[in-house]
Amino acid sequence: MKKIVLAYSGGLDTSIILRWLQENYKAEVIAYTSDIGQLINRKKIIQNAKRLGVKKIIIENLKNVFVKEYVFPMIRAHAVYEGTYLLGTSIARPLIAKRQIAVAKKYNAFAVSHGATGKGNDQVRFELGYAYFGKGKIKTIAPWREWKLQSRADLIKYAKKNKIPIPKDKKGAPPFSVDDNIFHTSTEGKILENPKNSAPEFIFQRTTSPEKAPNKPAFISINFKNGNPIGVNGKKLNPEKILTKLNFIAGKNGIGRVDLVENRFLGIKSRGVYETPGGTLLIHAHRAIESVTLDKDTMHKKDLIMPRYAELIYNGYWYSKERFKLQKIIDQKRNKVNGSVKLKLYKGNITILSRITKSTAYSMKKVSFEENKTFNKSNVERFIKCFIFFKRNFFH
Repeated sequence: MKKIVLAYSGGLDTSIILRWLQENYKAEVIAYTSDIGQLINRKKIIQNAKRLGVKKIIIENLKNVFVKEYVFPMIRAHAVYEGTYLLGTSIARPLIAKRQIAVAKKYNAFAVSHGATGKGNDQVRFELGYAYFGKGKIKTIAPWREWKLQSRADLIKYAKKNKIPIPKDKKGAPPFSVDDNIFHTSTEGKILENPKNSAPEFIFQRTTSPEKAPNKPAFISINFKNGNPIGVNGKKLNPEKILTKLNFIAGKNGIGRVDLVENRFLGIKSRGVYETPGGTLLIHAHRAIESVTLDKDTMHKKDLIMPRYAELIYNGYWYSKERFKLQKIIDQKRNKVNGSVKLKLYKGNITILSRITKSTAYSMKKVSFEENKTFNKSNVERFIKCFIFFKRNFFH
């Protein structure tokens, strides 16, 4: 019997897709779940898949790999899409696609399938990953582009017909569209689709409202080596544990919430509410440690290429030659980025308290207001004159 590997979450959408694949392709469906730190109920995933007749269920723990090989390179680049979005959903899809193809090859499946809608970015992200690792030899099935189910209401009717459990949100209604992993949580749909509506407090899952955050500030130090976080408060931890710890303390203090309207790859504007507590701390801390360890030209070069780097990830081009080349530029001097940054967290705000490093990029002697012999002020006038001479054509 032919086989299909489905990226399966155990939720409503992918359970409906699982049944639809069985009906329309007469194939055995292998339910594949990447555990990348989402709120996961293994028993529920197995139970729901078995209820639908699935024989092969794979749940793979990829949390540490995800943080180390996907999140951390993004942090080193300070990747932010359109000035706001930390790319939490975008960065997860390449890894899931890679592992899906590996499972498909192992079990001789003729196709892979995903639950991304026909309007979203994820279909592109998944399918670029499939193409990169599948080399065109494994078929891609995108149910949302094939079936006649056109809306959330149609899905619910199909679920009822096939006796697939329909979850409810905290208000007892069908749920928002939620995606989460160890790096972030996104919430979309329903009243959020109208940008005039404020996001209700009950949709937030991993951050406390800044107004309800503790009345006393929290303090935390993040330790870096070769550009990567290696510990918290002087204690060395693996990547997964670092992000887990930062998520907890940042979320508790109301840090990491973003309400944005983004420009999708396919030309549609989309409104969503994102929570990235630990990632927000890492971006702030990494920029702070680079400020005292890297030279001006390197920092400015990174800032120039960052928007393009972020756009590539957003659009699904994680495995592209261009992204690899930009990563090499970003990481050219990462061996110099060592030290620790101390942060104060208070009601949604982050304050840099200190930057500690053995790097010589920052010279206290040169910047001191006290008289010293390490900086020759007479050179400044020559510098200004030379600058004016070479730039004179730019003046009116």
